[in-house]
Amino acid sequence: MTRVLIDLNADLGEGFGRWQLTDDEQLLSVVTSANVACGFHAGDAATMRRVCEMAAARGVRIGAQVSYRDLAGFGRRAMDVPAAELTAEVAYQIGALEVFARAAGTRVSYVKPHGALYNRVVHDEEQAAAVVDGVLLAGGDLPLLGLPGARLLEVAAKAGLPVVGEAFADRAYTDAGTLVPRTEEGSMITEPDAVVERSVGLARRGRVTSHGGRQVDVRARSLCLHGDTPGAVDLARRVRARLEAAGVGVAAFV
Repeated sequence: MTRVLIDLNADLGEGFGRWQLTDDEQLLSVVTSANVACGFHAGDAATMRRVCEMAAARGVRIGAQVSYRDLAGFGRRAMDVPAAELTAEVAYQIGALEVFARAAGTRVSYVKPHGALYNRVVHDEEQAAAVVDGVLLAGGDLPLLGLPGARLLEVAAKAGLPVVGEAFADRAYTDAGTLVPRTEEGSMITEPDAVVERSVGLARRGRVTSHGGRQVDVRARSLCLHGDTPGAVDLARRVRARLEAAGVGVAAFV
């Protein structure tokens, strides 16, 4: 029997200056992939360098978490950015992080959009193509991490880039398999036991119960653990321990 494998990723480096949001060091002892903020929704040069060094020392893969230029809104506000501008900004963010990854003895291994951009490229082909063009402009064949069925992954695959489906154990899903917007009640799953069990269901069966009570297929190779929620480190440890106890191998997808 083929062993089930799942990657655990978390959004890290989301501080700015003296302000820190996530416990990067502790989360890097749990996850296998780190989505590092590249300065547009959070993060700064010193933070990117520090997180890259810690990730490299632990063998954790580094991903560029690219975003709309929206520090004030943490990258979660809807924005209309011309395609050519977005392409350049995506390439810029990847390039900035690559400097620090290489200085730490590793490299950027994948790209994941953040927040409003992540949700926009589920349906918007033009914005999805702009993100893909940004990855190509940055000079690599980096995998793109995103929601299964998203236009982003379709466009990326057509461009010859590897694609990786991602699931969320602590986010509510619609009956269509998309994420319930954070502005709606019940969009976040806050009960730790429920998050842990949803993680196992997603990894082993590729299914999750939607907000409407239906069983929804979510075929994913990576599972996102949000690092900005209370008790995030302890919950991440519980999720990993439960997955391994259920016979799920935890390993990076690249």
